[in-house]
Order: sequence, then structure tokens, then C-alpha cells
Amino acid sequence: MSTLLADTGNPDLELLYTVNGWARDSPGWLDSLVSWVGEYGILLGLAMLCLVAWLRARRRPGAPAAVAGVLWAPLAMALAELANLPIAAIVDRPRPFLNHPGLDVLVAGKAGTHSFVSDHATMSMAVAVALFLVDRRLGALAGTLAALQGFCRIFMGVHYPTDVLGGYALATAVVLLLAPLAMAVLVPLCHALARTAVAPLITADPVGSPRGGRRRRGTPAVGHPRPEQGHATAADSDLAA
Repeated sequence: MSTLLADTGNPDLELLYTVNGWARDSPGWLDSLVSWVGEYGILLGLAMLCLVAWLRARRRPGAPAAVAGVLWAPLAMALAELANLPIAAIVDRPRPFLNHPGLDVLVAGKAGTHSFVSDHATMSMAVAVALFLVDRRLGALAGTLAALQGFCRIFMGVHYPTDVLGGYALATAVVLLLAPLAMAVLVPLCHALARTAVAPLITADPVGSPRGGRRRRGTPAVGHPRPEQGHATAADSDLAA
């Protein structure tokens, strides 16, 4: 199936030539910046968002469940990439610059790899959708980065627009379809971990911590009643004598 989807329809190809044409007209420093962002930068940004989401989740009232949702983001990304392996092998779509001359390719070493679906688009959208299920604000930011990721891959001349859309669709399907099963495993696991030595990784207020077990000022500890509750002190006894 080496020719399957190799020759796309006009809208797909025209959009590719249009966006990649901007790379030809751009200064070299901008091409280098977009290449780095599209290859590494956005993935690093998504990793930072996952870190922020984890820190926020630890401070929620239902911290174990929230942290479980954050853990689902990298796991979903890995599962989406695994799902892409047979799809890429079956479709076997060559990179666009192999079949269409005149494209300005900004990154080397892609000729021997599959074009459909885009790995970068799949990974970025998987993280975005998973984070959106836990934290809508961070999920929206991640979704913006995922959209930028797709643009960069087309700008770099290494993917058709439909490669990017296919990655988005695959990632969304994997995250949403497997989320109930993942939560059924991750939530009890995080609750169990919250009762162990690694509790600070799950919740900012572990059981028995000063914050989690704080009592109001003036309230006696359990087992130590105040003297006025009927238990005279030694000083009181001396005064009575």
C-alpha cells in the first residue's frame, strides 16, 4: 500500500504548498526557530504544562483522583503512539517532499519514515485532551500548543495537513475511549500511594501532616483534657490544702 494516500486531493496539497511557501520567503533565523519549536520546543512546553498540572492537582480536595488524571496524560500519549505504529505501517504514506518537488524541507532525516499520521501531532493532542479532562485552563493552553505543533510540521515540509488531522483524531479517540479504564486503575492506585511514604507526590496535605491534621489554637489534644473539665492539677490540690 505504498501509494495509498500518497497523492492527496487539491485542498490538502494546496494548503501544504501555501504554508510551506512561507518558509521559503522567511529569513533563515525564523526557519530555524520554527524547526526547533516544531521538533522539540512544543513537546518541552507540554511537559512543563504537565508539571504545572501535577502541582495544581496535589492541592485539590480530591488530590488522588486529580493526580490520576494528570498521570493519564503521558500514558495516553504513549498509548496513542503505540496505536499509530500499525496505522503508519498499513498506510505507508511517504513524506510529501518525496512525491512533490519544490517543498522547502527544514529538517533532515525524515525521508525513511512514515508521513501518516504525524507522531508530533498525535503526542501533542493526546496530552492536550488528557489535561483538558483534569484542568480546562491548562488543557486549553495545551490545545493551543498542539495546534501550533501541527502548523509547524506543515511549515517544515514534513507532513501533509491530513497527516496532522489524522494525528489529532487518533489521539482524541485514544484518550477519550481509554480514559474510563485508565481511571479505574489510576485512581485507586493514587489513593493507595497517598497512604505511603510517597504521599507528598500525590497530595500536598497527606494524612498526619501539620496541614492535614492541624487543630485550632486553644483546642486541647485528644487525651489531654483541660484542668477545668474536672481533673485538678497539683497546684490546685496545694491551694485546696
